[in-house]
Amino acid sequence: MSPKKTQTEGDKQDQIIAEARRDRERRQKTYRERALKIFPWICARCGREFMGKRLRELTVHHKDHNHDNNPPDGSNWELLCLYCHDNEHSRYLDAEWYDGPTPGGEPEPPSTYRSFANLAALLKDKNLKDKK
Repeated sequence: MSPKKTQTEGDKQDQIIAEARRDRERRQKTYRERALKIFPWICARCGREFMGKRLRELTVHHKDHNHDNNPPDGSNWELLCLYCHDNEHSRYLDAEWYDGPTPGGEPEPPSTYRSFANLAALLKDKNLKDKK
C-alpha cells in the first residue's frame, strides 16, 4: 500500500515541477518578446548586433536582478549577449563575496598600517649617507 502512496506523491511532485517550468517559460517568453519589440537588437554592453538565427544569443537582463520585476515599459531590462550576460551575473556574485558584512555583522575596523609612514626618514638617512 505504501508504494502506491509514494508513487502518487511522486506524481504530484512531477506535476508541480512541470507546472512551475511552464509558468517560468511563459513568463520568460512574454517579457523576452516585449523586450525584443522595445529595444534595438544590440547588446547593451559590447555593442554587437544580432539578427536572424543569432537573435537567440541575445538575452534579457534584469537590471535589479529581480526576475519578477517586469514593468511594461522595460525600464528594468537590457538586452545583453550571452557572454556579457554571464559576465554581469559573475560580477554580481563576486560583489556578494567582497562587499558583504563580516560574520558577526560588525563593520571591519579601518586599516592602521601605513606603508610609507617612515619613508621620509629613510630617504633622509639615505641622502645623508650619499653625501658622505
